[in-house]
Amino acid sequence: MTGNKKAALLLIYTGGTIGMKKDIGEGTLKPFDFSQIAEQVPEIRQFSVDIKTHTFDPLIDSSDVEPSMWQKIATLIRDSYDLYDGFIVLHGTDTMAYSASALSFMLGNLGKPVIFTGSQLPVGVPRTDGKENLISAVEIASAKDSAGRPMVPEVCVYFNSQLMRGNRSVKVNSEEFSAFRSPNYPPLAQAGITIKYNKEYIMKAPEAGTPLQVDTELDTRVSILKLHPGITREVVRHILCGRESRAVIIETYGAGNAPTKEWFTDIVSEAAGMGKILVNVTQCLSGSVDMSIYATGKALQKAGVINGYDSTTESCLAKLFHLMGKTADNEKVKELMGKNLKGEISIF
Repeated sequence: MTGNKKAALLLIYTGGTIGMKKDIGEGTLKPFDFSQIAEQVPEIRQFSVDIKTHTFDPLIDSSDVEPSMWQKIATLIRDSYDLYDGFIVLHGTDTMAYSASALSFMLGNLGKPVIFTGSQLPVGVPRTDGKENLISAVEIASAKDSAGRPMVPEVCVYFNSQLMRGNRSVKVNSEEFSAFRSPNYPPLAQAGITIKYNKEYIMKAPEAGTPLQVDTELDTRVSILKLHPGITREVVRHILCGRESRAVIIETYGAGNAPTKEWFTDIVSEAAGMGKILVNVTQCLSGSVDMSIYATGKALQKAGVINGYDSTTESCLAKLFHLMGKTADNEKVKELMGKNLKGEISIF
């Protein structure tokens, strides 16, 4: 920690809409210099914070995000963890939920805020949502309770007045300022005239002095099978039994249902017999998988498919990358996939 009374924050700009401003001469949008952030967003001068910046070079469009970027962010936070009270990651919106989910698993024993935010409109244009998102992210990342502890010691997404757990967030709108939702978990905080923290939903920080544990090893051999009417035997077999995949996320209907055709359950059983890690998540935005309700769900369960409960696809993917990177034992991964590790699934 710094000896400065001001909260020390590290702002990490990876790319994305929020960091753009209009070049008056050319009429195009270009990234601005985040070392001069107070000139672009002078409102942050009103906070008692000392903000340092780190800009990725080259900047990364969120559509081009790869796990290697998550590893860079995690390593940067690890190497500067003792110098700052909190971290803000500015990120494009398209894959923000994936990145926030990944960092939630990669950063073990996290005792400080890591707030992902961005915008639908650049900071440098009228009507931007970027200023409010950034200003509130700064306030939240620097907030302490009466005992001087961080208010939100976890990985979050802040967008349009809502602070959401990172591994519970999903992008739901490409045009409106309310781009993100946390369908299966309440917001951690809501920003109005004041910022109201829902303390009962926020993860507890580890004991003071507990060192941050950063796991950067990721195994990305995961495929996603989204079920749909008319899906063919060939497509299902290629995805479920393909040797290039160690795990497959099956996006099922409703509460975890799938086709009852014999060929489908036979292929699922074949994939499970190959040792594949198969996880059932629902296509529905809200709700949970319960494979005990209908015969189709029970058939998947009998075939060896793991219940993903109310996990988002983004979170399930990140969790698999993380666990598979830690162990080559698929049975151990299966066991841990059914457990709530970082607040990513509800306890039923």
